[in-house]
Amino acid sequence: MTAGQHRADEPAAEQPAIEGRSLSKVYGLGDRQAAKALAAPDPARAVAAAGGYLGASDVSLSIARGEMFVVMGLSGSGKSTVLRMINRLNEPTAGELLIDGEDITGVSDSRLREIRNNDIGMVFQHFSLFPHRTVRDNAAYGLKVRGVGKAERRERADAALARVGLGDRGDKLPHELSGGMRQRVGLARALAVDPPILLMDEPFSALDPLIRRDMQDLLLQLQAEDRRTTVFVTHDLNEAMRIGDQVMVMREGRVVQCAPGAEIVAHPADDYVSEFVADVDRARVLTAYDLLRPARLVFSVADRPDEALRRLGDNEAQGAYVTAADERLLGVVTDAALLAAANRGDRDLAGAVSQDFHRVEPTALIGDFMHRAGRQVVPVTVVDERGRLSGVVPRATILSALSTASPQERDREERELELEVARA
Repeated sequence: MTAGQHRADEPAAEQPAIEGRSLSKVYGLGDRQAAKALAAPDPARAVAAAGGYLGASDVSLSIARGEMFVVMGLSGSGKSTVLRMINRLNEPTAGELLIDGEDITGVSDSRLREIRNNDIGMVFQHFSLFPHRTVRDNAAYGLKVRGVGKAERRERADAALARVGLGDRGDKLPHELSGGMRQRVGLARALAVDPPILLMDEPFSALDPLIRRDMQDLLLQLQAEDRRTTVFVTHDLNEAMRIGDQVMVMREGRVVQCAPGAEIVAHPADDYVSEFVADVDRARVLTAYDLLRPARLVFSVADRPDEALRRLGDNEAQGAYVTAADERLLGVVTDAALLAAANRGDRDLAGAVSQDFHRVEPTALIGDFMHRAGRQVVPVTVVDERGRLSGVVPRATILSALSTASPQERDREERELELEVARA
């Protein structure tokens, strides 16, 4: 088989919406100087020695269609440089940048304009609104650039404004709106052209915390509706963890770690990332799935009570799960209930099953259920969408996950957990 081919009986992997391959960006040097510096054993030092600055170094990334991909890092980490290479506002010095499989680093100016107009929208940190144009005209600006007729521009701009909660503000001027509203106009302008890819460069960083939270909620709502491929730059780790499907952490122009937020919190790649995530509220990031463990004892409803009681004793357990023939979770049994069923002469476990346990979905956050740990004969129980037992989250596992938090966070969460268990 030649490159790019696959066997007919093998499903082809879905092509990424955006793919970067060994992208580097050098500022302040000519092409030949930059290429020579990038080929050195230490490119950053070589670029600096030549009088330039290495904004991004050997960055590779793959962003799936419909994914919310967050690029985060401190000031000067290279995150905005990477974002702006995606639509060539920053020309990559080296590497490839593919949009739907097409390397756009070598396309003509006319093709680049076509890609920017049709495929990529952008929302900036500063609102970038035209002060003397109405909110509606600002929202319709991208459509005007495309040559869309006035009536259709108005209709699509109004629809986009309605989606961001500004349906009644179309005739206002930007100075008549709050900062949060002006950023909503910027978002509406991007939505009006309905691009498959949306680039967002620290769009909420200038907003106060409450408005910022509202904008995050709005973005998550729109993302759930549209499943748009979105690249979001931020320096705020909590924001990254809250909205990102994947989070790419950068430092000094290089990628340090790229993974789902929960994985970064649970398994930081190095000391830099560990320090970054030290103050993250793990209870609001980690989910039941992240802490999932196999259930120790699972009985079939057809099992005999006396045999189940014996196995319970052998495992020094007080309770176990009971499933149906189709693997659905029916409930739990306790040693007392099994003993009573055995004394009655029951032939199966149906009469001993209880619903006295707490179940959660795999996506449930630790903070939403950790207070229930230790309050029943079985651990917190994780059930899938078909009602089958996925596994359990033991109390010890929750405490272990919190033990990697900052001392202050760990002490607070452990005290809360102990208090809840004591009240049981």
